[in-house]
Amino acid sequence: AKPHYECALKLFEEMFGPDHPKVAKALNHLALLLHAQGEYVKAKPLHERAVRIRQEKLGPNHPDVAESLNNLAESLLYQGKYDEAKPLFERALRICEEKLG
Repeated sequence: AKPHYECALKLFEEMFGPDHPKVAKALNHLALLLHAQGEYVKAKPLHERAVRIRQEKLGPNHPDVAESLNNLAESLLYQGKYDEAKPLFERALRICEEKLG
């Protein structure tokens, strides 16, 4: 599955540019796969890039930003970085409560 996600990411970057929300979605999928394989350190920069793209393109309080923040926080949590994960979880929750009720 990993080669397919990497291929999709590359195609989206070529088609839409490196900072398009579709690229963020592809980054998110690849990072989640790495996370599921226990490769949290490798997943982290992908999650961080997805957060950055989504914040810049969709706004800081978009539900997709909350999704990426939550995924990044989970990656940090599994690495034992609780102090880094907590504010990200809290921000994701605030966005969801505000936007989704």
